[in-house]
Amino acid sequence: MASIVNPTSLFSLVFAILSLSFLCLIEAQKGGFSVELIHRDSLKSPLYNPLETTSDRVTNALRRSFNRVHRFKPTSVSTKATEADIIVDSGEYLMNISIGTPAFDIVAIADTGSDLIWTQCKPCSQCFSQDAPLFDPSDSSTYRTISCSASQCDNLSGSSCSSDNSCQYSVTYGDNSFSKGDVAADTLTLASTTGRPVSLPKTVIGCGHNNDGTFNEKTSGIIGLGGGDVSLISQLETSIAGKFSYCLLPISKTGESSKMNFGSNAIVSGSGVVSTPLTKKSPNTFYFLTLEAVSVGSNRIKFTGSSFGSDDGNIIIDSGTTLTLVPEDFYSELESAVSSQINATRVEGPEGLSLCYDAESEYEVPDITVHFTDADVKLPPLNTFILVSDSVACFTFSSNQNFAIYGNLAQMNFLVGYDIEKQTVSFKPTDCSKN
Repeated sequence: MASIVNPTSLFSLVFAILSLSFLCLIEAQKGGFSVELIHRDSLKSPLYNPLETTSDRVTNALRRSFNRVHRFKPTSVSTKATEADIIVDSGEYLMNISIGTPAFDIVAIADTGSDLIWTQCKPCSQCFSQDAPLFDPSDSSTYRTISCSASQCDNLSGSSCSSDNSCQYSVTYGDNSFSKGDVAADTLTLASTTGRPVSLPKTVIGCGHNNDGTFNEKTSGIIGLGGGDVSLISQLETSIAGKFSYCLLPISKTGESSKMNFGSNAIVSGSGVVSTPLTKKSPNTFYFLTLEAVSVGSNRIKFTGSSFGSDDGNIIIDSGTTLTLVPEDFYSELESAVSSQINATRVEGPEGLSLCYDAESEYEVPDITVHFTDADVKLPPLNTFILVSDSVACFTFSSNQNFAIYGNLAQMNFLVGYDIEKQTVSFKPTDCSKN
């Protein structure tokens, strides 16, 4: 049993910024690189709202988390146009990148649940309000539109062909927000924490000329970090040997920054590392793992599966979803096991969180271990209970009708590494403030 007193602020490992500038691809190939991650509610974040309370931020994070899961519905993942079910306001991170020559800085939602990199562009027939200037492709000497016959056009879900044979994209999100425009190639630049720029020539992007909806005015598009062909990760794959990792800080570290690592910097090794296979399933945007069971103390509860299947690839790991979501029947058994081992006063929590306790008194929570194939991940209280107000702490797992998602609260203070070539995800308990 692990002791917990007034649980650390765990609310929403929500938005973060990958601070980036100019890079040199050769440097990335030689030694890898890392970028800064800034929590959305950090003082460093452009989305920081000093008027919000801790409770406000938790409530907003939970709302985004539950909205976000609509895109994972089985009816969605079985279709080609999977991006159509993403909720725009559900992204958990921001990314600062540069596009074009000379470089033009943009801020976009970084989304592990989508693939296309797109930004608002001039001329814009309809654009949502944004604080920063729009990208003007005519100012970039390296900007080129992509023809309908190009493989990059074929690889993009929902692409179409214009009258001049240029490739077009159209994405519509779950709240009816949308973006439409040209599929193009241009130089993408990122800034590593070493200050050495990495340049990615001929990166496939979407140049949005018709965009509207519930986008935040401090952002100008979306950066796809999924597993599809046109995502940033896939376009970087050769130069980074298919490796990337991140280490997410607890929200209490408001003045510090996390990191996202690429290439050799992303190798997860040493004592305590466990690795589990990635499973290739449709759509390839999502990162599927296989959950076998969850243990509460010595009580091992077999995972009964989800709409993704009861065997391989039955859970998605997603850094953009706050909570860990499991099917209702399994959750009921899990909650019962957890509550039976906690001697504390149960109280009512926010909507969607059914196991909550009075956090003003000392109590113990049981050890909880997530059993993926070949990888047992032991979660400390930091990962399993979230302080939703000054006096209430709630279990960070919740029920969902059918499918399962391993959310970012369960990933805090773990170095989480993806190896696309070896098709594995690795976990290493880590103090992310020192990583």
